[in-house]
Amino acid sequence: MSLKNIGAQSAYHVCTSFDQPLRGIGGQKCISDLQLFRCVEFVPPGKEFSQLIDPVATWFKLDCPRRYTIDISYRDRDGHEFEERILHDLDIYRDLGYISSSGGDDGKPGPQ
Repeated sequence: MSLKNIGAQSAYHVCTSFDQPLRGIGGQKCISDLQLFRCVEFVPPGKEFSQLIDPVATWFKLDCPRRYTIDISYRDRDGHEFEERILHDLDIYRDLGYISSSGGDDGKPGPQ
């Protein structure tokens, strides 16, 4: 999961909100509650913050929600306010190849 300023100018008071908690690290950490994803006062152009969540195989084993709506609001230097809404369906990752880090129950590699 990352927060990146893809614009050519600095962004101010960058706040995100998730329609439901996004859990990671084996379901132990609420990623959506991190300060990074609540509000960052200043994000210069090109700046990117990243937080690893879980390998795909782990994510689908945990039976976590698959669809999230994320609202992002921010201001420019002149105080103009902007809002974006991202609808993210994590099922797109189900079709991608991956290997389970712990292997299958039968000792064979996981789905690929």
